[in-house]
Amino acid sequence: MADTRKIIIGIGGASGVIYGIRLLEVLGSVADIETHLVMSKTARMNIAVETDLSATNVEALADEVHSVNQVGACIASGSFRTHGMVVAACSMKNLSAIVHSHADDLLTRAADVALKERRRLVLMPRETPLHAGHCKLMLEANTLGAIVAPPMPAMYTRPTSVADIVDHNVGRVLDLMDIETRLVDRWQGPSRTSDKD
Repeated sequence: MADTRKIIIGIGGASGVIYGIRLLEVLGSVADIETHLVMSKTARMNIAVETDLSATNVEALADEVHSVNQVGACIASGSFRTHGMVVAACSMKNLSAIVHSHADDLLTRAADVALKERRRLVLMPRETPLHAGHCKLMLEANTLGAIVAPPMPAMYTRPTSVADIVDHNVGRVLDLMDIETRLVDRWQGPSRTSDKD
């Protein structure tokens, strides 16, 4: 289909692989989206640590899977047109490599391509606390044109589960990619029922 939007999902080595997994699940139900998945070696390890899934289970959620070592894959070229890329979760190592154009694997090369082609690149760094070097990297990523979107819970939605928190973050990231979902409980303003002013 000519109008299919190709989205690259990079799952990096930080804790929080569930964000990348959930992105794949949600995008799998969007008719005009084709997902391209690339995972770091540490992401594969974290899938086993943080979920009941295997890396093979996660790969099955994507339309196309690329080895992180295959730097000659289609997503490594600017001539392969995509709608953009999300790195979820993004380790500080991934972030540093992206900021410094150290594209020594396919995940960081695909992110570098998104930047140079002026395509959307959403980074979900997952680390705490942050030292000055981490903060500087996020500022530099933003300066280069990336959107830095650390996964942070929105408490106004009154989440009752981890899944609620994950879905809200995933929905907000997909907002940044101009992909509408029903995941976001959108703010309508405070209730006035108990307002005494």
